[in-house]
Amino acid sequence: MSGAATAPGLRPEPVTRASAVMAKASKENFPVALGVLPRRERERLRAVYGFARLVDDVGDEAAGDRLALLDELEADLHRAYEGRAVHPLLQRLTPLVRELDVPRELFLRLLEANRRDQETSCYPTFAELADYCSLSATPVGELVLIVFGAATPERIRLSDRVCTALQLAEHWQDVGEDLERGRLYLPLEDLARFGVDRASLPARRPTEAFRRLMAFEVERARALLADGIPLVRSLRGWARLAVAAYVAGGLAALDAVERSGYDVLARSPRAGSARRAAALLHILREAR
Repeated sequence: MSGAATAPGLRPEPVTRASAVMAKASKENFPVALGVLPRRERERLRAVYGFARLVDDVGDEAAGDRLALLDELEADLHRAYEGRAVHPLLQRLTPLVRELDVPRELFLRLLEANRRDQETSCYPTFAELADYCSLSATPVGELVLIVFGAATPERIRLSDRVCTALQLAEHWQDVGEDLERGRLYLPLEDLARFGVDRASLPARRPTEAFRRLMAFEVERARALLADGIPLVRSLRGWARLAVAAYVAGGLAALDAVERSGYDVLARSPRAGSARRAAALLHILREAR
């Protein structure tokens, strides 16, 4: 574990190493490496990201009994609230949760999302997928608002829609990658609506019906992401910049899927830093 102790029972494999988890930051739509932020806010965001990424990595990549490993992470989360966490990434949570009185339930929802990933391989309806996003994505948005002291009920409502869109953007980028893990996040009702045969997806060749399906899903995510403009407009200072960067990351991700011709079965299209920066400037202009 990069020289640090692991949580009891949590094997020191690459998927759980703090250094390996945080090294993924620059490749994510979650821009924790926003270097212009003040150190305090940047470190708090990195603590949030570290926990979320660790839980996702255990749920997606860890060898062995992932449910048991997630249980061990939950136990260490409770220890973090008591100031005695073992895993270095959960140790980072202790000052955050103490100084800002962060509800434990937000972190527990992220764990529950990954438990669901072990038991659920597809979602019949979009409503069920949105419910999953309420576990896997919306807690992160609320945590970000808490970090900046900006967590009002209306902002949380807007953030929930934005974070659902960000989660969808990630799913739409990674359709092929998720298939390799035995998961499909495209709602089955949408496959039926567009005449896409689920059995054809592993062939990795997008049909015209599949492209139409993905165009529909991208536009649905864009509609949710549009609430990022009033959310950013309601904020000031560093919170405004950070949240605009998250919204821009989602916009750039959806643009990348569209530019790929919706060919997301054989590869995962990604936006480069220049396109993310351009999207950020666009969001800031629109939110004036």
